Amino acid sequence: MGTADPIAAFLAGIEGAALTEDIFSEDVLLDATVPNWRFRVQGAGPVREELGRWYADPGRFGEVRRSEIDDGELVEFTLSWEEAGVPHLCHQAHVVRLRGDRIASDTVFCGGRWPQSLLTQMEEAQRAAEQDAPSDSG
Repeated sequence: MGTADPIAAFLAGIEGAALTEDIFSEDVLLDATVPNWRFRVQGAGPVREELGRWYADPGRFGEVRRSEIDDGELVEFTLSWEEAGVPHLCHQAHVVRLRGDRIASDTVFCGGRWPQSLLTQMEEAQRAAEQDAPSDSG
């Protein structure tokens, strides 16, 4: 038996680095697009193991947006965590489809895992772009 809100349980498992197989259907499909690669994993155990590698360290969500779709939700989030003492962040979108009270598929689009050094470069680039943007004050 699954849970009343398997997507909430999925998000709690991601944040706590403690995903459990009971939120997934036996034949769940993970279809992941990651930087420069796409792959699929099928089955509750293999999917939990793969995602367990992704979310091996407890983290904290920044933004989380859950939007209903016909048979599940589109879930977008940023997640920050510390890995070997180095702060990291990721930005992901998951199209999570349900079958009853379990996750039947998760189609993931991930921009990558960014360590603090790359986050600093992105922040500096954003600040420079904002300074170079034309002013609306006319």
